[in-house]
Amino acid sequence: MALCGDMGASSLPSELIVHIFSFLSAPDRLRASAACLRWRECLFYPALWPELRLNVHVSSAERPRLDFLMRKCGWFVRELRVEFAADNYLSAAAAAGTGSDAEPEADAQPSSRWLDDLRTYLEQVLCVLSSIRNNRNLQKLSLFGDISILQQNGSLSNAYLNKVDPGGKTIKQIQQLFEEILGNSRQLKWLSCGFMLEIVTPTSLSSLSNPIANTIEHLSLLDNHIPGNTTLITAVELERFVNLRSLALDFCDFTAEMARILASSNHVPLHRLSLLVHNISLKNKSLDKMPEDEDWKALTRHSTNLRVYMMAFDIKSDDMLRILKPSIPLERIHFDSYITCVSGAVVDLLSRQYAKFLTHFILMNDVLDMSGFPDLSDNRNEDPLVLLAWKCTRLSLLAVHGYTVWAHNLIAIARLRGSDLKVLEVTEESIDFDQGELADQDVDPVHNLIEQVSLGLGRPWHAVMDIELLSVFTEPARHFYREMQSFSEGI
Repeated sequence: MALCGDMGASSLPSELIVHIFSFLSAPDRLRASAACLRWRECLFYPALWPELRLNVHVSSAERPRLDFLMRKCGWFVRELRVEFAADNYLSAAAAAGTGSDAEPEADAQPSSRWLDDLRTYLEQVLCVLSSIRNNRNLQKLSLFGDISILQQNGSLSNAYLNKVDPGGKTIKQIQQLFEEILGNSRQLKWLSCGFMLEIVTPTSLSSLSNPIANTIEHLSLLDNHIPGNTTLITAVELERFVNLRSLALDFCDFTAEMARILASSNHVPLHRLSLLVHNISLKNKSLDKMPEDEDWKALTRHSTNLRVYMMAFDIKSDDMLRILKPSIPLERIHFDSYITCVSGAVVDLLSRQYAKFLTHFILMNDVLDMSGFPDLSDNRNEDPLVLLAWKCTRLSLLAVHGYTVWAHNLIAIARLRGSDLKVLEVTEESIDFDQGELADQDVDPVHNLIEQVSLGLGRPWHAVMDIELLSVFTEPARHFYREMQSFSEGI
């Protein structure tokens, strides 16, 4: 208490208190601000909070904290990154209709708790956008919304929305606020909005003035809930973004015309391109307008350092074989599915076409029935995963769940890549052993696998005992968004 006496710390000039705070982490600043009223008044000095990252749980209990932070920081923060997250609530009717081959029930009703969360979510988004509407210092805006599996599966109908937002008044207000923020921006260089439930509309980007559009360096617009063939950005609109270095879109929205625009001399070279290939989009949109190999060649000639990250969610192998053009500089690919399975032919194609580029390969199959996983090496002389490890000499991350990985093949992968394979994650239930390995009474096959893989990698290794312990385990849209962010920030 003596510290805050008449001649103590409270008598320091505000500039000096702020300077002291600048050496502290955010949690330490909050603790230090409890020393006295004077210190608390200096806590939210703009220079201390140039960046604000919030993980907001969608619940009414979070609202006061969010209101306080956004009221204090929203008007001056330069970089704002907000992720909204809620639990998944399916009613009994919807849950009864789920299965490995089931589509969401047309008449499945969301639970009342889920509707409350949706209402709270809209209020929280409104709170965030209202607080930054007049912030002309904003340089980086990143918003991600994850409110329920119903939305992610594309089954959130207008009838459900009308229950929490009659007439769509709140959503219209949110859309107008978003456009107002874009229209008021003077320094914006990074704009990222993913799965935010119709916040971004096909006309949103027109709110950006030409000078600001010309200076945007990163743009990502993703939303599975937009209707039909609607796209969030057109090729004509893309022409304004001449300094774009990083772009993330739904694959079906990335057309051959867009590739040609980005390859023109009017645009700076593109460094990062993240593409989400989603089964919902393929149901509503055609692949006929996607870039052909000649378009990719032209783009890579103009953007020699371009690298592509692609995530495919429940995409049929025939469609993937059509999508994967030889000239794509594919560095990272992530397959995730509940219904479809990746074929060995797709993995073989990756090995042949992207040996010079591929660094990350993730193969996830979130099946409910774990009695038998698909085997990529069926009827093949060589295992596709072993060939991938052999040919892709830059491979540094390999993660597999829900596909059979034979123990001897896992050992071969470890020996081929060695210490260059920084991450090798395979769930325990995905690993299988030959009958000969199991029949050998003198050798414990599990102990031998761990020992041989550890020797191959040059470090201790263990199979992943629980899928939730996988470093890549998270809801697919959230994983794509976070990976896209780090991929783009790594330019």
